[in-house]
Amino acid sequence: MKKTVSIILTSLLALSLTACGAANQSGSAGNSEKYVIGTDATYPPFEFQQDGKYVGIDIDLIHAIAEEEGFEVEVKPMDFKGIIPSITSKQLDGAIAGISITDERKQIVDFSEPYYQAGLSLIVHEDNTDITKPEDLKGKVIAIKKGTSGAAKADELAKTYGATVKYFDDSPSMYQEVANKNADATIEDFPVISYKIAVDPNSKLKIVGDRLNGDFYGIAVGKGDEELLNKINSGLKKVQENGKYDEIVSKYLGTSAK
Repeated sequence: MKKTVSIILTSLLALSLTACGAANQSGSAGNSEKYVIGTDATYPPFEFQQDGKYVGIDIDLIHAIAEEEGFEVEVKPMDFKGIIPSITSKQLDGAIAGISITDERKQIVDFSEPYYQAGLSLIVHEDNTDITKPEDLKGKVIAIKKGTSGAAKADELAKTYGATVKYFDDSPSMYQEVANKNADATIEDFPVISYKIAVDPNSKLKIVGDRLNGDFYGIAVGKGDEELLNKINSGLKKVQENGKYDEIVSKYLGTSAK
């Protein structure tokens, strides 16, 4: 009987020590939170796939912020139009995808401090001489990606000037529509289209006129998620101050952010 009791006590002690060890490991892991961050991997130079890896300004930036603040990031690529709905339904903790900060979006998600000023540009086929400004879109066809600030601008211009809008799920498709002359114009963020034209001499696209606005990009998180928002803002400030931010931008655009 004494031997049985001794065995039981020994087993309980072992279980107790194991439980304590597991709790310590959990506590240690708890110091490094992991967040699922959505992105649109068809949006160079901010996010794209290269050699089987996701790279770009946004991808490097969110990892740099995470490193500064001591948390982990799982990047989840998806169509741009599904990003904000995925945040509001809590399938994502946040997103970095060249997301313009707008009053409409601020009603359903929270944004970090702005990290890049982009602005929208009007793009046409390189042979097109008819369109040089928004007023020239009368009776024309605009190709645009769903859910973007460019789509909102296209809808606005279409209503003002009597144009037709054709919607696509991704940027390459809308570019191709203009390159094939199936659409007269598209609208895209200035740094994105500048990068595409620079690296793809066969794009058959050109930018016309002045920028249509001066949109700023922000990192989106769930409404009211102050913990993650504070971490992102803190990390963003650190990488901007220590030079890492300019290093990331220069890596992809050949110039630091202005």
